[in-house]
Amino acid sequence: MTQITNQISSLAEKYYPEVVSIRRHLHQNPEVSYREFNTTELIVKELEQLGFVVELPLETGCVAVLEGGVVSDRVVALRADIDALPMDEEGEHKAAFLSNIPGAAHCCGHDVHTANLIGVAHILADLRNHVPGRVVLIFQPGEEKPPGGGRLIMESGILQRLGVQSIFGLHTYPFARPGQVAVIKGPMMARPDEFTLEVIGKGGHAAIPQKAVDPVVLAAQIVTVLQSVVSRHVNPLEPAVLTFGKISGGSAHNVIPEKVTLLGTIRTFSKELTLRISNQIEQTARGIAEAAGGSVSYHFAEGYPAVINTDSAVDRIIEVSAQTEGLETIQLPEPIMAGEDFAFYLEEIPGSYMYLGSGSPESGSDTHNWHHPRYNCDEKSMLAGMKLFASLVLLP
Repeated sequence: MTQITNQISSLAEKYYPEVVSIRRHLHQNPEVSYREFNTTELIVKELEQLGFVVELPLETGCVAVLEGGVVSDRVVALRADIDALPMDEEGEHKAAFLSNIPGAAHCCGHDVHTANLIGVAHILADLRNHVPGRVVLIFQPGEEKPPGGGRLIMESGILQRLGVQSIFGLHTYPFARPGQVAVIKGPMMARPDEFTLEVIGKGGHAAIPQKAVDPVVLAAQIVTVLQSVVSRHVNPLEPAVLTFGKISGGSAHNVIPEKVTLLGTIRTFSKELTLRISNQIEQTARGIAEAAGGSVSYHFAEGYPAVINTDSAVDRIIEVSAQTEGLETIQLPEPIMAGEDFAFYLEEIPGSYMYLGSGSPESGSDTHNWHHPRYNCDEKSMLAGMKLFASLVLLP
């Protein structure tokens, strides 16, 4: 191990208790997308005390800059998302720091991401004389809600103005243990596009269905038939998912309603394929409804792009991890069809997203997946996360 890697590991251990305390405070006081005002205030206070120059390109979140002591044109950006989910929380493993805010919870790990990056800021501030060029820390709002804070940060132009050359982000990962970092080259996460389909019929009495056009029956037919879109209209070699997440309509047992609303999502790695699937959904639903005397109203909402990692950036993660105590890179078996607005950065800046192992029986964090009310993270994952992010900046 080199002197600098030993210093990184030592400082990660030094700041770990403080980082855990910050994580638990954030966990108890979650704020949903674009409402992260207190979270932002905490982050800005921490960073300014460390000597970072903090800018506020959006209403919440911030971008912090540290000029290093080693002359270099290198400009590396590290990103953490700071928002919570609009949901309630459960879980005895985190009973001491459960959310105090009804309808808001860090059940996806963004509290860990934020605390981890604050810990990295401490390490980089202490080792500022060893930092080559410039470091940019992005504490991004609104990852969980379109249009996505990543998109808004990129549209603000701040990263372009700061000359960011490479960017890295991470996410907690319950399927690996602390110390493991899962990586994959190329496509990593899918486009999370959404659609709303209203099936419009003619309401009436449930006892006289022949006088009505039943949108409940039509909606059921549409859902069933559309299950063949992926299996019969998409090349089997192209990943694609079509899922209905909500069906709503009606008011009573004995009333045929006027309409039923369907909400769904399309997941692919190609905008062209997504639009083809969307067109097939609308045509098929319209045909079924009109054949029975009904109609449909269809709305497609484009989500985030697919996350496509840069090969050289993944190689950099593997190289740095091999030099850093307590880190091990593992291959992500396959891309994941979830979405992530880190994709907006990667459309313009070379970089990579990665999964930070955070699952263990001791913390109950290997039991429940993201967005589950009992989701938890092994806090030791932040020891690995701090070391990895700091090493990506400091190691040659």
